[in-house]
Amino acid sequence: MMRPAFCLMISGLLLALSACNTVQGVGRDIESVGTAGKDAIR
Repeated sequence: MMRPAFCLMISGLLLALSACNTVQGVGRDIESVGTAGKDAIR
């Protein structure tokens, strides 16, 4: 059960890193991935 959530978080992180242009954008993207991961685990 933990594996799909982990794969989703890694995929989201890779997508976020490829989509952002600034350091501030990276921070926002990582924060949103973390939030989505928490929601997926609950």
